[in-house]
Amino acid sequence: MLLNAMAGGAEGRPAEELRAAVLAAFAARGVAAEVELLAPGEIAARAQQARQKAETNEIDAVIAGGGDGTIGTVAAALAETGIPLGVLPLGTLNHFAKDLEIPLDLQEAVDVIAAGHVQAVDAGEVNGRIFLNNSSIGVYPYMVLDRERRRRREGLQKWSAMVLAALKIIRLFPLRRLRVHVAGWTELCRTPCLFVGNNRYRLDLFALGRRERLDGGELWLYIARQQTRLSLIWFTFRALIGLTDAARDLRIFEVKTAEIGSRVHRLNIATDGEVEWMRPPLRYRIRPGALRVYAPLAAVPAQSEE
Repeated sequence: MLLNAMAGGAEGRPAEELRAAVLAAFAARGVAAEVELLAPGEIAARAQQARQKAETNEIDAVIAGGGDGTIGTVAAALAETGIPLGVLPLGTLNHFAKDLEIPLDLQEAVDVIAAGHVQAVDAGEVNGRIFLNNSSIGVYPYMVLDRERRRRREGLQKWSAMVLAALKIIRLFPLRRLRVHVAGWTELCRTPCLFVGNNRYRLDLFALGRRERLDGGELWLYIARQQTRLSLIWFTFRALIGLTDAARDLRIFEVKTAEIGSRVHRLNIATDGEVEWMRPPLRYRIRPGALRVYAPLAAVPAQSEE
């Protein structure tokens, strides 16, 4: 069990207290667990080591405790292996857990893992990098980088830093010139944001940003049409209140692969809330059923139950 000591849901909680709580929760359900409390930079390497232990039958599953970035890092090590992934949603937003209907309460999330019901879900990939939720180009990666700079330098909380970062990005308003190639069709576009979802994201008010299924086997591309600061602000406001007009505001494509080109030598890419530089072209693909994840029985199709 790999726990991110810096996860949004764990901040301010003593590390050993968190570790002890998780151990106790699993012990109470008759599950023997080895728990490691890790710094974010240690998780990828330890996930690879955990996978090797599972492949030699030393352990039965690997559990990731943290936010979407942590879950995605561990998932990348387990993709296509058949090793079950458990999720303890200790992040700020926990999109992946919510879409799988995994409870945010620690005790209830442990119940899901202990029950042992597994669901096969898709993973997205961009230039070899796995993502569980989405990947984006444009304003969002800039906002994340500025948010983290403010948190380091000014000691701000995550949401306060994000609001200030958003105000700065609106002022700068970066537009990307991209070449989008999907399913034999190519177009040059100028956009503040290109968003690639692992399966379809809803745009209506009461389910904005949620996915009804994670096993549809498709990538969904959303390309914002906005060309000015004012139009982007107005679009953001309408999206927040569920009044997005998809035909007017977005270009939307349902695909299995996509290639995004650019004249620049590298692009800031966000994947599950983590930002890194990548060299274009960006080659996206869907990996159907790449992960086996412990999920509530109600969310598990009959053929996936164990």
